[in-house]
Amino acid sequence: MSALPVPRPAEALTPRDFALQFRTIHGHRRAFVRAGRGPALLLIHGIGDSSHTWRRLIPDLARDFTVLAPDLLGHGGSDKPRADYSIGGYANGMRDLISVLGIDRVTVVGHSMGGGVAMQFAYQYPERCERLVLVSTGGVSHEVHPLLRLAAAPNTDFALPLMTLSATRMAVRSAFWLLETLGTDLGRDADDMMRVFDTLPDATSRRAFVRTLRAAVDWRGQAITMLDRCYLTSGMPTLLVWGAHDAVIPYRHAKVAHEAMPGSRLVTFEEAGHFPHHRDPERFTAVLRHFIATTTPAVFSPEPWRERLRRGC
Repeated sequence: MSALPVPRPAEALTPRDFALQFRTIHGHRRAFVRAGRGPALLLIHGIGDSSHTWRRLIPDLARDFTVLAPDLLGHGGSDKPRADYSIGGYANGMRDLISVLGIDRVTVVGHSMGGGVAMQFAYQYPERCERLVLVSTGGVSHEVHPLLRLAAAPNTDFALPLMTLSATRMAVRSAFWLLETLGTDLGRDADDMMRVFDTLPDATSRRAFVRTLRAAVDWRGQAITMLDRCYLTSGMPTLLVWGAHDAVIPYRHAKVAHEAMPGSRLVTFEEAGHFPHHRDPERFTAVLRHFIATTTPAVFSPEPWRERLRRGC
């Protein structure tokens, strides 16, 4: 087995340091960006996205942290096998990746579905999690945008080949342009939505996307909620970041999650939609840095954790 690369100090970083690296785990190639040195930050993207979503944040954060931004299995540069695309499966994958890379504990940051993975990671592996940052996270309630319900519906697979047609792609672009022109909340994220749509150019990517979506969403909405176990984050520093105009996962979910997680912090990006870290990356990194600087990493103690589990609160 080849030796792991030694992270380089931020002042010595070059563009090559932000390029994708690869490790094969359980027979599948996993892609990730790793940069910087210091306490570890694990950045988990949302469904259909990739580590590219953190591209404007990584250079700044790498000045003081070891930044690890993976492409989840079925996404980006990672393999897209017929495999387990459940939230729990992704949390296992994050545990395996940081273990292979020699990282013991992380502050985990998750966006959208990646927030659900981050929460599951904190629940399954509390001894590996120092802090929890949930950005426009999924899993708060069953409510989700109707387009995602439609995409998760039975027999959607038969319509997937239509996505390759130039007419289909032009129609989608036109729809997002109209939503943006009309000033709708969903239109605020038109560029990002189209970017995600463009990451599904082949049948393998599209099948992986649908498998991932169906593991978390059906025609009735989100099938998984974190509210039944978020009490287990008691004692773990938790930050919620949300866009006030989020049309994918409504802002009211932020208030529900904040209330259900005593001691959590909620920061609202008033002009943002579903991608607050894109709307104002400088503010996002400042908020994240302040949160880390003003909190102490959680210390896992098995017996108090077991007692909370027994009480269910």
